[in-house]
Amino acid sequence: MDRFVNFAPPARRLAVALFLAAALAGLPAAVEAHPHVWVTVKSTIGFDAEGRVASVTHDWVFDEMYSSFATQGLAKPGQLVTRDIFAPLARENAGGLAEIGYFTTLKIDGKSAAFGPVKDGDYWMEERPDHLVTFHVDLHLKTPTPPGPYFTLLVADPEFFIDFEFDDKAPIELVSAPSGCSASIARPKPLEGQDQQKLTESFFTNLAPGTNFGFKMASRVIVACP
Repeated sequence: MDRFVNFAPPARRLAVALFLAAALAGLPAAVEAHPHVWVTVKSTIGFDAEGRVASVTHDWVFDEMYSSFATQGLAKPGQLVTRDIFAPLARENAGGLAEIGYFTTLKIDGKSAAFGPVKDGDYWMEERPDHLVTFHVDLHLKTPTPPGPYFTLLVADPEFFIDFEFDDKAPIELVSAPSGCSASIARPKPLEGQDQQKLTESFFTNLAPGTNFGFKMASRVIVACP
């Protein structure tokens, strides 16, 4: 397992280790290139009664390989892994991911918003009927903030161990937003064939600290308000 996490700073390494712990124990050796886990993202941005940005809620759906290993042996044959069974892993993930802001960057007026502590009941994991694992978390801003003319939401792992992609059909929802606010997705330019082939473990090992390659590969939500 160490070979998958020892390229990251301690706090990030902890979060990635916790996030991948249920999957990597039995992964085949053929998994050599980044990313190691793929996540489909649906996010909800909540506004308070005064029209300020107040919360971000994520629902992340993990790929088939991660889901298979994460659920292995946790439930009886034919039964789904429930939130109660997943509770210990969800709690570990919530604690570890809190140290790096849940891979979430919310920028309003050019400044990154700070999130408050995540409490029990704000997060859970479960296995869906299609056997994919989901992770849900509610992030509340420490200080609700006016949206300004526009703001952005980025969900990404800078080290690109985890590839976050917004859902094609329903990527983002605005709840109680001021009249006229709208959201769009700005997707990165696809890599050419030769560039795609460069994404080996060696490529990422040799990246300089702070390169934040995962940010360059990530989509962004842009919310515009009149």
